[in-house]
Amino acid sequence: MDWLQVVVLALIQGLTEFLPISSSAHLILVPVLTTWEDQGLAFDVALHLGSLSAVVIYFRHEIWHMVTSSLAALRGKGVNEDARLAMWVVIATFPVCIVGFLLHDVIAGYMRSTLIIAATLIGFGLLLGYADWKNKGTRSEYQMSLKDVLIIGGAQVLALIPGTSRSGITITAALLVGMSRESAARFSFLLSIPVIVLAGGLEAVGLIKQPHAFDLTAMLAGTLLSGLSAYLCIHYFLVFIKKLGMQPFVVYRVLFGAWLLWFFHF
Repeated sequence: MDWLQVVVLALIQGLTEFLPISSSAHLILVPVLTTWEDQGLAFDVALHLGSLSAVVIYFRHEIWHMVTSSLAALRGKGVNEDARLAMWVVIATFPVCIVGFLLHDVIAGYMRSTLIIAATLIGFGLLLGYADWKNKGTRSEYQMSLKDVLIIGGAQVLALIPGTSRSGITITAALLVGMSRESAARFSFLLSIPVIVLAGGLEAVGLIKQPHAFDLTAMLAGTLLSGLSAYLCIHYFLVFIKKLGMQPFVVYRVLFGAWLLWFFHF
């Protein structure tokens, strides 16, 4: 791998993992616009590790309180809001794990066309725009009900369709159930932790089954750059949506989806 490939792939992973614009939609452009060879599973695992590190570091205080409160609850000391939030993250993750496991081959084999990606970019982008326009919610991630969690977790299943965007669809669902923009984004980011762990774990298993030589320097650089870009993305995204909301991302998704349709199908 050359250094330009390392930088481009790391930035795509770090930024699109958390912005509501779909990483899969951007990754399909890499082989189209370049002559690069496939980066391999080892580098993919490194990039996921960078994104995971970023979100864990950014939310380290919240995660610490969630873990310690959950352990206290297991010891019979009662369930506080942090333990409840940890439980909500677990519950909301179950649907995408189950459906992803059952339909992995179908999704990988039949749903990665540019037509589907363009349609989901536009369709779910417009839905995000509607949810943001309609939203007047003020509830935080600590004020969710089980019904809210099940709706958001069910919506996350749709992220298995390329072009949907995991962060985009979970933020959309959270806005529709009455959460504030910032709270919707924070809960979406917390939900990314088990999803990235599972996705990276599956890739790591594949790597173990098919061991081959890898470029350690490129992997370390990719991990660092992916993590740094993801951390900055999380921070500035939360600042950005307080002032401008989700509409700029909606416009970007619609224009990008229209461009994909024009480029690949007309």
